[in-house]
Amino acid sequence: MSEDSAQFPPVDPVKTGIKGCCPRCGNGQLFDGVLGLKPRCAACGLDYSFADAGDGPAVFVILIVGFIIIGSVLWLQVNYAPPIWVHILLFAPLTIILSLLALRWAKGILIAMQYRHNAREGRLSD
Repeated sequence: MSEDSAQFPPVDPVKTGIKGCCPRCGNGQLFDGVLGLKPRCAACGLDYSFADAGDGPAVFVILIVGFIIIGSVLWLQVNYAPPIWVHILLFAPLTIILSLLALRWAKGILIAMQYRHNAREGRLSD
């Protein structure tokens, strides 16, 4: 990564992850569609085959979005006691939208952090 750092200054992994940009140059797109990765960066040519976020993004999304949705459901039930169909009508689409949006952000951030710290599977740090 030493030749990369001379040619490409480090980018903020959180900003590039949320925008879905290349973790090396910050310009090219990381995603092909909603959650699929492109094979390589169109701007700098970085091969994305190293990128494997695994189940990490899903775990973060389940915990964060689950906390928000369940908290909202409980608050609505305690304060207004609406019928169950209101909960379904409000929180089913909200859960899906928040989950997909947060999953894309979490995956982008974790891949950018993986690139920045040169993380690889099955390798101990020196």
